[in-house]
Amino acid sequence: MGIVASAKRIMRLMTRHGLVPLSRSAKRYSSYKGEPAKAPKNLADRDFHAEAPNRLWVTDLTEFSIPAGKAYLSPVIDCYDGLPVAWTIGMSPNADLANGMLADACSTLKDGGKPIIHSDRGCHYRWPGWIRICKEHGLTRSMSAKGCSPDDAAAEGFFGRLKQEFFHKRSFAGVTMDEFIGMLDEYMVWYRDRRIKTEFGTGIMDRRRGLGLVA
Repeated sequence: MGIVASAKRIMRLMTRHGLVPLSRSAKRYSSYKGEPAKAPKNLADRDFHAEAPNRLWVTDLTEFSIPAGKAYLSPVIDCYDGLPVAWTIGMSPNADLANGMLADACSTLKDGGKPIIHSDRGCHYRWPGWIRICKEHGLTRSMSAKGCSPDDAAAEGFFGRLKQEFFHKRSFAGVTMDEFIGMLDEYMVWYRDRRIKTEFGTGIMDRRRGLGLVA
């Protein structure tokens, strides 16, 4: 009707008259497909702190929906300082996406590095390929309780920051899937190498260099 009003005024009027907006909540991607076999114990037990690198890793999959289609990110995060150790991005949340990420992460381990790898109960982390990679590199598997997101809070928190900084309130109209995947990969590299972490007052990699953990 051409009437301009502030959002706060609209909210007050709606509250006064008992009006509720019709909205569609975003659907969170879930890879849970039931219980194919007995799950490992939850060794993390919601304590996502580690005294040194490569003691405790967390992983999960998240979905990005843009006009051109859907993309999926599979990272592994080191609970020592939040470093994205490795990640894969693809257009299908399949076993290759998760297994490729884990293999890349394991390739960074030095002799004696055998972290706990904590995940939710997604099917990707129950399939033979994932279990084989864990056994080959001496990783200990840990899993959340069924449908309990606080058990995977470290991964959820990472995705929350990522989407707040990179994805939400941003238009990807006209962006192809290849372009989007490239943009997301660039963000992940920036997050790992340059993003300032308030807790440290510097970037994660710069802090590791200062501690002599990386060259």
